[in-house]
Amino acid sequence: MMVERQLRDRGIGAEKVLQAMSRVPREKFVPFVERERSYQDGPLPIGKGQTISQPYIVAYMTELLQLSGRERVLEIGTGCGYQTAVLAEITQHVYTIEIIESLGLSSQKLLCRDLGYSNIDFKIGNGRDGWSEFEPFDRILLTAAPQEFPGSLFEQLEVGGIAVAPVGNFYQKIMRYYKLPDRIKKETLITVSFVPCI
Repeated sequence: MMVERQLRDRGIGAEKVLQAMSRVPREKFVPFVERERSYQDGPLPIGKGQTISQPYIVAYMTELLQLSGRERVLEIGTGCGYQTAVLAEITQHVYTIEIIESLGLSSQKLLCRDLGYSNIDFKIGNGRDGWSEFEPFDRILLTAAPQEFPGSLFEQLEVGGIAVAPVGNFYQKIMRYYKLPDRIKKETLITVSFVPCI
């Protein structure tokens, strides 16, 4: 019902994204007290002042990455791991960074031990620094909002790659960036409200 009514009916058309969203058990990524609301059309608190994004926004941002399945993706902001799981269902490998240690460690346990993902690497640290050890990445996705996109991350993006992020203050715009051989091309999309990138 979530996939059909919240995603497909609202214009999400990438079958890889729809299939991934149908396979990932969203209720596993929210606190027990919120599980009855796991599939509602909105964000939910996950503790530490953070949230799990609305299903539509997860699907929308994933679709913007234009994934074929062969990409190596850098995710900034693991959070509860839900977006990480959706990416891991589609892509070759996900490198995910979380600044809040308790969230990063619990997500790693859930994703690797409980759900059995083997194509995810985890790091506790400041995502603004990226992960130079594994660059260049085909795609970069930010799941928290910086006031401006960290320019240093473009250095870790492959030429021809795509980066997607919510950018701004209290309300943000989803931005999509294309790394061309001689410049960064940017595209301004929908208005959203994400937690800040700390």
